[in-house]
Amino acid sequence: MAAPSSSALTLTLPSDREIMMTRVFDAPRRLVFEAHSTCEHVKHWWGPRGFTLVSCTMDFRPGGAWRYVQRKANGTEYAFRGEFREIVPPERIVWTFEFEGMPGDVAVETMTFVEQDGKTILTTRSLASSREARDAVLRSGMEQGAAETWDRLAEYVATMKA
Repeated sequence: MAAPSSSALTLTLPSDREIMMTRVFDAPRRLVFEAHSTCEHVKHWWGPRGFTLVSCTMDFRPGGAWRYVQRKANGTEYAFRGEFREIVPPERIVWTFEFEGMPGDVAVETMTFVEQDGKTILTTRSLASSREARDAVLRSGMEQGAAETWDRLAEYVATMKA
């Protein structure tokens, strides 16, 4: 079997409350970081294929809130929200993450952006409120959704480079 390409999403479970995802993007980290910093950027890539970001609010500063609503082609909407806890351009973003369909299950996510040879290694470590909450997220199809979302991010940062 061939080794996965460097652009493949890798998902691991470092502890019974954590999900860690890593992927290499063919773009400098300042662009991958910037793509996370405004609704103008996020609307182009956030969510799996077949979804559209129909609402985005973001106050990109520590203590600032964010909320995204995505719509599936059949009209079903899914909303997510949280608060930015730490922003260190272009190295790290820490935020809370809550799917409004599972109220009260708030994860703390740390995104790190590491540049290597002009590419960016993006790692997201999500700490769930409990093992049950983490496992519910895994059962939701999150891995496929995250992989498609990061595929779209890779496509978007390629347009930012141009």
